[in-house]
Amino acid sequence: MVKSVIRIKKITIKNLKNVANGSLLFDNHRKNYKSSVLGLYGQNGSGKTALIDAIALLKFALCGRPIPKQYADFVNVDADAATLEYEFTVKDTDKKAEYNVGYSFSLKKEIEKNTVNVDDNSVELSEEEKTVIFDEVLSYSYECGDKKIRKTAIVDTRTSDVFLPKSKYTVLTGNEDEKDLFVAKKIALATSRSFVFSKELLNCIRKNCEERYHVFLFNALTKFGNFELFIINTKNSGLISFDELPLFFKCSNKSGNAVGNLPIPLNDSGVIPEQAFEVVNNVIKNMNIVLEQLIPNLTIGIKVIGTQTMKNGETGYIIELISKKNKKEIALRYESEGIKKIVSILQLLIVVYNNDSITVAIDELDSGIFEYLLGEILRIISEKGKGQLIFTSHNLRPLETIDKGFIAFTTTNVNNRYIRFSNVKNNNNLRDFYYRDIMLGEQDEPVYETTNNYEIALAFREAGDISGS
Repeated sequence: MVKSVIRIKKITIKNLKNVANGSLLFDNHRKNYKSSVLGLYGQNGSGKTALIDAIALLKFALCGRPIPKQYADFVNVDADAATLEYEFTVKDTDKKAEYNVGYSFSLKKEIEKNTVNVDDNSVELSEEEKTVIFDEVLSYSYECGDKKIRKTAIVDTRTSDVFLPKSKYTVLTGNEDEKDLFVAKKIALATSRSFVFSKELLNCIRKNCEERYHVFLFNALTKFGNFELFIINTKNSGLISFDELPLFFKCSNKSGNAVGNLPIPLNDSGVIPEQAFEVVNNVIKNMNIVLEQLIPNLTIGIKVIGTQTMKNGETGYIIELISKKNKKEIALRYESEGIKKIVSILQLLIVVYNNDSITVAIDELDSGIFEYLLGEILRIISEKGKGQLIFTSHNLRPLETIDKGFIAFTTTNVNNRYIRFSNVKNNNNLRDFYYRDIMLGEQDEPVYETTNNYEIALAFREAGDISGS
């Protein structure tokens, strides 16, 4: 396994959802922190979740997984395709080398027509939407001691050939027969997968490329996507997914094997393999160390309800998570939504605090969490953590507790969706500063689309008259 540390430096979004154009820099130049934190704030429907979606799409691409078809509907209604651009720093910790990496791709919707034989005499056509990823470009610069390589594209798929430039194709693939890779490119296109990070291209590069610093980069990026980049959105915040654990957690069972995909719901029971019980139990114990400090006298545990034969023939435990407080046990499903939210994200907050090679993106981090506790958690991670945390929130308490360089805002301008506030002094309360800008509009871009209280009250009254008639 390669030893690397990767940080997302910048994301540019074009024509994704309601973001016609927007760029976010993740570096905080104000102070020298080990952690990298970015909190995004703004009114509803202004592009916050689009950022989390862009990071989720990056994970699909780096892992070589099919992009789900619902992402095809994320392309802006006024555009034919969405384009996403990412910049990273990649550090080779063994050789003390550093890469400045750019990766971009576009997405569009395609309608796939399939023929279905109804009987011997008739055929019907069915239509199915799919997401197509295309125009991938990977470029980077490299620096290791006296060796410096300026930034240049190494894989550019915007061609009818396998990829350009030809000189890089020769270096990466060793002039292997283009037919197999051309077929792999077509298959990736048809199955909504990245070609740059497809198994076929990666295996070819690992086998034939003699310039090992090229190989290192591809291995580091795929490792980042599979084991170090985690996304928690509103759909999966109701479970603890042990598939979302870093490798050193997954391989901690007695046999040393990965425990596989183990989503454990917080609102129901779940089934886990017998061999994975120890892994899950150890992770829960580690979470309790922090949970007791966040919510005094509260811990969680596992209750084994019974056993069940799984599809592979192995024995599985039917388990349910319970909460323990003041020596009383209840099913975790009956706890508040805030406690369940903390439990669902706590494992990843622990990892991002301790590991500099981890990036975690969380949508609506504040959902259900007491605002004072939220502010303190973010203060601790931003000041003493090591990894990268990206989150969206509506609660403004963190604006008072974390460094101003860690905060960005959405605007009402679809062509310039994301900004950092200017003219903020060290003694300014950013929360008050934000409120003032909502009222006065002192930034270059408006951050709030003004509402009229009289019109809102009138609308409520009119709606009541209609519903009562």
